[in-house]
Parts: sequence; structure tokens; C-alpha cells
Amino acid sequence: MNKLKRLLLLGGVAMTAGACQNPGVYGGSLDVRTFDVTHDFDLTIPADAGHVDAWFALPDDGEPLQKIRNFKIAVDAPDGATVAHREVRDAFGNRFLYLEADGAAGSVIGVTTTFTVKRTESVVSVDPAATRPLNDAERGIHASSLAMSTNIVATPEIRAAAEQAIGGEQNPILAHRRLYDWTLDHVQYWVKSPDYLKSSGIGSSTYTFEQCTGNCTDFHSLYTAAARSQGLPTRMVYGSFFKGPLDGVEKDQSYHCWIEFWAPKIGWVPLDVAVADLYLEDFEVSEANADLVSLTLADGYYGPDPAMVDYYFGNLDARRVTWHRGRDLELQPTPAGGPVNALPKCYVEIDGVASKAWTRTLTFREKR
Repeated sequence: MNKLKRLLLLGGVAMTAGACQNPGVYGGSLDVRTFDVTHDFDLTIPADAGHVDAWFALPDDGEPLQKIRNFKIAVDAPDGATVAHREVRDAFGNRFLYLEADGAAGSVIGVTTTFTVKRTESVVSVDPAATRPLNDAERGIHASSLAMSTNIVATPEIRAAAEQAIGGEQNPILAHRRLYDWTLDHVQYWVKSPDYLKSSGIGSSTYTFEQCTGNCTDFHSLYTAAARSQGLPTRMVYGSFFKGPLDGVEKDQSYHCWIEFWAPKIGWVPLDVAVADLYLEDFEVSEANADLVSLTLADGYYGPDPAMVDYYFGNLDARRVTWHRGRDLELQPTPAGGPVNALPKCYVEIDGVASKAWTRTLTFREKR
């Protein structure tokens, strides 16, 4: 156990609450949930702006775990501006909304997507006997899920740590479980102690390895770099939680990401080692972090739970929506700034320069 984790656990007290148990964890049938969703963006265009390019997250229409219905796009353009929008695909096949505008200086452009998503819990076999070691041909097929990227980098130190954690294991299920446990031991979710634990802000494998902390993207960037360094095809999935306490609340609600790794004879296997970390062991919950901890999870926090740690290796709860897969996204049309790190919200360029002059609200209501 790393030194940071030992320090955080000294004197830690777990917060308890009513059972928020997912039926898939405790032996019931698959959980299926339906949500009505409104995704709002306001682009505040500077007074001296010329051309605007913007790309927005759309729900993945190819995700087998979710069915999208009643999908609509509405754009509120200022008088006199020329605004056009269309759906586009990136090099990975992800779907986005692209908007371009001229003559909108000093105004606000509103973009709203609404849809209903029916999401099914994912429960995948993690029986080592159900798979076998990968061969070179399979690694060739999944080469894109073995390549490093701008912020997913396997330094010599990360590579050595991954090699030691796996210990020569060739079965992908067993190898990934060892990496999963190693990541849990090495990294702390920043919300446990926000006064001195911080995320990288960009999903950096090197930052997370060196600082032993981060957010979901940091956890999974490190995990992906470590797995890929050992020849294990792994990819990141970006989405959002529909967090129980925020039902009906107009709020940004951040985003979430998780992992899929490929195992022969099984296919893509999900895991969420970042969320699992919050169920691993007792830690102190106080006024400073209680809301952060609760709203990092699907349906609030109720204390350590070994069953949930095991659950998130191979399974995902139904309170999610998938936006896209992959990093260093090659969007269409090509942004002036080149590939985009990730896009669970939106990416905006004004006169060819990346801009953060936008706000986002994700509002959902669960349909009972």
C-alpha cells in the first residue's frame, strides 16, 4: 500500500447511508433504467470574434447498452448571424454535432440536444477459463487500442510497474485483475481529500503515476498506459453519470469515463477502477468532501463495500450514458488546434483559437 493511502486511512471514518445497491451486484436481474435528458450549451461570443467552430457531444448511437429515442437538436442563433450545424463522425466513428457561425460577435448562441435513453446494466464474464492469451494477429487487429497518445504515455517507470504487477501472467482476465488491484493500491481519488489531492486536468498517465492521485480520467489514463505497455488492448470510454441525487437538477454534472479491455472469446470487458476506489476502504468523510464523494458515484455513497470493488471489474451500472470512445479525437472538419484530448462536453474555437467561453448544463429525469 502506498504511503499516501496509509496516511489517508489513519483515523478514517466511513459515511453510511441507506442501501443504494445495484441488483446486478447482489444477484438480481439486470438493471434497466430510462432517462429523459436535456443537454444545454451557451456559447458566449466575444465582441471582436469572427468565425466560430464548435463540436458537441452526442449520445453514442452505436452503444449496445443504450437505446436512444426522441433525439432532437435546437439552435438558438442571434439575429443577423449565419449559423449552420450538422452531425459529423470522427476517425473512430464517434458522433458529434458540429456548428459554425459568422456574424455572431457580442452575442450568445444556444445549443440544446434532448433525447430519451434506455440504458442496460453491463454484466460480463470475468472467468479466466472463458478466455485465452492473445496472439500477434489479434494484437494487430487491435493496434489502435495498444498505441500511446498525447496523455496516455507509458514511461519506463510505468512500464516496469505494470510488468511487475502482472508478473508474466498471460491470461488477459487475470492480467487485468492484477492491474486493477495495482491501480487501486497506487492511486487515490482526489475527492477523498480535496485540500491537497488534485487531478491533472488533462487525464495524464504520468501525473497520476507520480502523484498517486487524480480523477476518473487520470485513473483510467494510467490504467490504459500500463495495460497497453504489456500488449493488452485497452480503450477509454467517455460518458456521464445520471447521479441519483441530481435527478431533475439543472447542473453541469461534470462527466465520467471508464475502461474496456479486449479478451479473446469474450470481447470487450468493462471496468471502472476509479469508482471502485471509493468503495475500497474507510476514509474520512467531512463537510469538505461529503458532497464531492457522494456526487462522484452513481447513486450516493454508503461506505466501503468489497462487493462493489469486485463488481466494477467486468460490470457497469445502468446510470450512465456513453458519449464517445478514444482519446486524441480527429474531428471533422479538422480543428485548427489538431486532435482533441476528449470531448464529453464540447470543444470551441473562435478564429482558430480554442475558447472556454461556454457553459454547459446536463439535466435528466428518470422515468419510472
